[in-house]
Amino acid sequence: MKSSKQLNLKYGLTVVWIFIKNLYITLLLLVAVIILGTIGFVVIEGYSLDEAFYMTIITVSTVGYEEVRPLSREGRIFTALFIIITFGIFTYGVSNITSFFVEGDAVLFLRTYKMLKRINQLSNHVIICGFGRNGEAILNELELSGVPAVIIEKDPELEQVIRKYKDAYYIIGDATSDEVLINANIKQAHSLITTLPVDSDNVFIVLTARQLNPGLRIVSRANSPSVISKLKIAGANYVVQPEQIGGIQMAHLAVNPDIMEFLQMLLSDPTQGGIHFEEFSYERLKKDFKGKSIAELNVRGRTGANIIGIKKADGKYIINPSPQTVLEPGDKIILIGNEKQIKSFKEQILNLI
Repeated sequence: MKSSKQLNLKYGLTVVWIFIKNLYITLLLLVAVIILGTIGFVVIEGYSLDEAFYMTIITVSTVGYEEVRPLSREGRIFTALFIIITFGIFTYGVSNITSFFVEGDAVLFLRTYKMLKRINQLSNHVIICGFGRNGEAILNELELSGVPAVIIEKDPELEQVIRKYKDAYYIIGDATSDEVLINANIKQAHSLITTLPVDSDNVFIVLTARQLNPGLRIVSRANSPSVISKLKIAGANYVVQPEQIGGIQMAHLAVNPDIMEFLQMLLSDPTQGGIHFEEFSYERLKKDFKGKSIAELNVRGRTGANIIGIKKADGKYIINPSPQTVLEPGDKIILIGNEKQIKSFKEQILNLI
C-alpha cells in the first residue's frame, strides 16, 4: 500500500502543528484535572488547600504515597473516578507523543526541513518533473555534467530509488502544484524538464512554470504530436517525443549501425574517453577573444577541444564552421572535448568571473 505522506513543507508543518496542538490540549486537560481534583478533595473531604493539592498530585502521578487522612465512602468513590479520568488523559497524551516519533512523523519533518533548506540554497539548477525511465536517464546525464537537479516525483515508493543517488535533491509531491514548484526553488532554477506520461499534466506544468519564472528554459515531453503546439503556446522552449526519437534511432541503426553506435558511445558512455558536449555564449569569452575568428582563437591548439557548431543570434546553426568564421555577439559556441579539455577551455578562453 502506498504511503500518503509527501516530502513537502506544508505537510511537515501540518504534522508539527497537530503534534503541538495535541500536546497543548493534553497539558490543558491535565491542569483542569488538577484543579478539579483539588476542589473535589476540599469539598468532599474537607482538606485544606495544600492538603487537597498534595492528594491530587499523588493521585495523578500514581506514586502510591499514603493518604493525608483516611477517605470517606464519598471520597473513595471520587478518588476512583478521578483516577479513571486521569488515566484516560495520560493515555491520550502518551499516544499522541508516541505516534509522532514511532510512526516516523518527526523523522519525516526533519528530513523535509533539511531537504527544502538545501534546495533553497540552489541556483541555476534543473528541475526534473517525474522520475520514470526518462527522468532517471536525465538525472544520470546531469550528474555527469555536474549540474545540480531537483527531482519532483508523485509516487512515494520511488523515494528509496531516488535516495540511492548521492546528494540527490528531491521532493515527493505533485509537480502540477504551484507550492511544490516553489519548494523546488523554481525562481532560481535554470531549466525545467517535465517527463510525465500524461500530456495534460505536462501542459499544466509548463504553463505554471512559465508564470512562476518567465526566464526559465523549459523542455517538455510530448506523447502525442497534437499536443506539441499546445506545449509551445503554454511556454515550452523545446518539445521532445521520446518514442519518435527512439524510432528514428532504430532506423539509423538498421542502415548505419557503426555511425549510430559511435554517436551512442559519445552521448551515453562516459567511460569511452569521457567525451562531453558543452555550449558557451559569446558574452562569456574573455575580452581578448571577442570578435576573433575560430582560427585566431586556436581552441584545439590551446585546449584540445573542438568547436563543432555555432548557433547565431537569429537561431540559425553553422555546423562544422570554417576556421575563418568570426564569432559575433549573440553567438552560442558548441564545443566537444573530454573533461580535461573542456576545463582547459573554460580556464583559458572564458571569463569565469
